[in-house]
Amino acid sequence: MPTNQNEFFLPLEGVESEHCALIVNKGLDKVQGLDTHKVELNSRRAVIHSNNPQSISEAVKAIKNLGYGVTSVKKTLPVLDMTCASCAAIVESILKAQTGVLDASVNFATAKATVEYIPGVVEIPDLKKAVQSIGYDLLIDNNPEETGTLESIQQKNFTQLKRKTYWALALATPVVVIGMFFMDLPFAHEIMWALSTPVIFWLGRDFYKNAWKQARHRSANMDTLVALSTGVAYTFSVFNTLFPQFWHQKGLHAHVYFEAAAVIVAFILLGKLLEEKAKGNTSSAIKKLMGLQPKTVTIVHYNKHQVQIPIEEVKIGDIVLVKPGEKIAVDGTVTEGSSYVNESMLSGEPVPVLKKENEKVFAGTINQKGSFKFRADKVGSDTMLAQIIKMVQDAQGSKAPVQKLVDKIAGIFVPVVILIAIAAFIAWNLMGGDNGFTQGLLALITVLVIACPCALGLATPTAIMVGVGKGAEKGILIKDAESLELAKKVNAVLLDKTGTITQGKPIVVNEFWIDQDNLLKQILFSIEKQSEHPLAEAVVQHLDHQQFVLISDFESITGKGARATYGQETYYVGNKRLLEENSIAIESSILKQALQWHQQAKTVILFANSEKALAILAIEDQIKPTAKTAIKELQDQGIEVFMLTGDNEVTAKAVSQNLGIDHYQSELLPDQKAAFVKQLQKAGKVVTMVGDGINDSTALAQADVSIAMRKGSDIAMDVAKMTIISSELTKIPEAIRLSKSTVATIKQNLFWAFIYNLIGIPIAAGILYPFTGFLLNPMLAGAAMALSSVSVVSNSLRLKWKK
Repeated sequence: MPTNQNEFFLPLEGVESEHCALIVNKGLDKVQGLDTHKVELNSRRAVIHSNNPQSISEAVKAIKNLGYGVTSVKKTLPVLDMTCASCAAIVESILKAQTGVLDASVNFATAKATVEYIPGVVEIPDLKKAVQSIGYDLLIDNNPEETGTLESIQQKNFTQLKRKTYWALALATPVVVIGMFFMDLPFAHEIMWALSTPVIFWLGRDFYKNAWKQARHRSANMDTLVALSTGVAYTFSVFNTLFPQFWHQKGLHAHVYFEAAAVIVAFILLGKLLEEKAKGNTSSAIKKLMGLQPKTVTIVHYNKHQVQIPIEEVKIGDIVLVKPGEKIAVDGTVTEGSSYVNESMLSGEPVPVLKKENEKVFAGTINQKGSFKFRADKVGSDTMLAQIIKMVQDAQGSKAPVQKLVDKIAGIFVPVVILIAIAAFIAWNLMGGDNGFTQGLLALITVLVIACPCALGLATPTAIMVGVGKGAEKGILIKDAESLELAKKVNAVLLDKTGTITQGKPIVVNEFWIDQDNLLKQILFSIEKQSEHPLAEAVVQHLDHQQFVLISDFESITGKGARATYGQETYYVGNKRLLEENSIAIESSILKQALQWHQQAKTVILFANSEKALAILAIEDQIKPTAKTAIKELQDQGIEVFMLTGDNEVTAKAVSQNLGIDHYQSELLPDQKAAFVKQLQKAGKVVTMVGDGINDSTALAQADVSIAMRKGSDIAMDVAKMTIISSELTKIPEAIRLSKSTVATIKQNLFWAFIYNLIGIPIAAGILYPFTGFLLNPMLAGAAMALSSVSVVSNSLRLKWKK
């Protein structure tokens, strides 16, 4: 469904290459009322923004007039509560008025509505609501197997293509055998004609239909090349079968090329079949993500009654029961019970995570052996899984910068090939001697067949699709193709300290007590329990096994700490200045310990009564376990690592030395972080900024490639071009390696696509004939053309298995 009120997705059919996408884009330029539009080849959809819903129908018409299709579903639904013919007219008009409905007709006699609509733009429940709004109703069959989904339609199209391919191969094979070995057979020409005709005009009819639609709009694509080449070969062969004497009178043999026409269609259909299968594999990451959600969930009502309902009916606030081994349906908070949950499908981390009361769980993750209940917080498109799927789909549909050059080439490719084919035909007629016409015709056919704009068009998008999908599987969400392409050039990585290098959660790491009296620990616990300071929370967590005691006169002292009374004694918790201002004695052993911990960049708090210090605690925001490994990996790749922090110089120096970071900047404000990014960029660095907070958002926006940690703020994730779901720093060098592999694959694909056409087209035209006597057979050209696309997609798929 549209993600906002004026964004619509039109699923496309027949858009097989970037050239096709360009034609559709140009067609949409002429449609009135569209604010913006783009064609995403990988996703096979047009993304349209428009405030005028009626313009969607015009956009669909424009796409169909260009010779391409928009996937639609036709359904017949019973209409309830109609009493006369005018009721049928009213229902029909309301259905036709819905955005995404292409046609609707209501038959009063049968009480049924036949609706043709675009899935994804409008769905049956939306139509039901519209009809209900005027006092009628639609009866919907809730059998999920009968629901017209985009995936089932694509599967149906694939099955049809498979059937066509098998029939084409079955009919073309005897034509080839006769053409190569049994030309002296009685009625050989007629038998070949009979067998090749259904291949051309039944199994290959889509090539001709689409080529005609293109011609009507003064355009051309791959279908044009196939239709021209096979049409010329077939027509020439029919003429020679019917009028062989035309050539005999000139002392020439009447050749036929039925086998070339039939085999070209068969091979290109086979190539399309293999290509579709391979392209299906490139989107496997999305399919895996979509398959993570269960179809039904168990809801627990207030009376403890359990009921199983479809996932679509889950509402915010519902209590969901999760049994051992079940998938979690929606995002929520655990309310009862505990269990280990496998989150590897979202975070890429294999170790299950313990989930207990008040902890968050996410849709698509798998419960292990325990059982628990949770409250649904986010449902439908708001869950993290749904957002991940949308982000991955958008990224797979985006274009890498290198694609712009390929688009320009694809735009002129087909007309140039047609000109080369005509030039080859003319050259052979002028210089080919007695057989010049026949040889020229073969050269024309072969040039048209061997040229492959699809390989060029698929080179970049398929690699991007696999790269983005692999990133998602590894817990690295990539927002667009540009950042994936650019990441390989990164030579400076800037890491925010708090929440990125460190856990972002202070904990007590050391404590030293003058007196081990347990009552004192209870008093400290009770004072800090009333404080709202983040450091107080760390102390409470550390002493949460202690019993709460009743204190009085609690007072928070800003910038220093807190004080409270227990019994007849006043107690203080805070920094050294708080104790000094209240003339409280601090023993040398405590002072010595405080100095030592300060040098280790730990925050020190003191606990005292009205006379002397009783204890000292060290609090630290601990460094993530994988931080050191990740930084070493980046440095081994020749990347300079910088640490940025708002903390003081002592803390920054201690952390950077501990991690082996040579460069750090301390006491930085948010705008100073962004200024430092700019400074490095001016020095010629390609900069990646990694952060997690609102204070990092300006630096993230300034960086060439920005990476956010999922456990950070929403603003940071919105600004960043990549998001690390698990917040593990080792994912950063992994993302850079993925970028390098993807870009290498794009370059390989483009190299082979260009080389194939640069070498194949001149050979097809007959450039080798004067030197070697070699002429390329049109049948071999058809096979080469089919395999060129498949090889490009297959090379992209190799990315999936790279470590």
